[in-house]
Amino acid sequence: MAKLYFKYGAMGSSKTAQALITKYNYEEKNMQVWLIKPSADTRDGAQILRSRIGLEARVDVIDPEENILKRFEESKKGCCDVIIVDECQFLTPMQIDQLHAIVDDYDVPTICFGLRTDFKTQLFPGSRRLMEVADTIQEIKTICDCGAKATVNARIDSQGHIITEGAQVVLGGNDSYIAMCHKCYVNGIRERKVIALHGSK
Repeated sequence: MAKLYFKYGAMGSSKTAQALITKYNYEEKNMQVWLIKPSADTRDGAQILRSRIGLEARVDVIDPEENILKRFEESKKGCCDVIIVDECQFLTPMQIDQLHAIVDDYDVPTICFGLRTDFKTQLFPGSRRLMEVADTIQEIKTICDCGAKATVNARIDSQGHIITEGAQVVLGGNDSYIAMCHKCYVNGIRERKVIALHGSK
C-alpha cells in the first residue's frame, strides 16, 4: 500500500542529494520516477534539480495554481511508479492534498523532501499540511556549528546578523542561510552576533 512521505531537514542536510539518490535507486530497478519541484525554486534553472555535492537531474516544474492530480492523470497515469518532490515546502496545502489523492487513488508512493520551518521558525504552508496528513514523517538530521542538532534555518544579512523580519520566501543557499540549533539561534539574536556563513571568506 502506497504512502505519502515527508522527509524534512534544516538547510544543508542534503535533502536534494537524498531526493536524487532516491530517484537513482528506483530507476536502477527499472521503475519510472516523476521528479517534480515547485516553480518558486529557480536557483538552478527552471528544469534542473541540483544538489550541493553536484548531483543533478531534469525536473518537471509545478506552478502554484497547477492541479498536480490533474497533471498526473493526463500525462503520468500508468507510467509512473513513484513521485519524488523536492522543495515541497513551496507547494500549496491544496497541492499536498492532490498528492495524497494520487497516493490513495492510484497507489503511487510519493516522497516529499523539504524544509519544515522558515527563517522565523514558522511552518511553511506546504510543510504544515504534510505534518498534518503525511503517512510517514522522517527528519533528515544535520548539525549546528556548536555540534548540536540543527533545527533552525537562520537567514543572515550582509553584515552577518540574523534576520527576524521579511518575506517568508527569499531564495538562497550558503550565501544567505545557515542551519543552527535553537540555542545558538536565540543567542545570536540576543547578542547581535556576527555569524560566519559556510563557504564565506
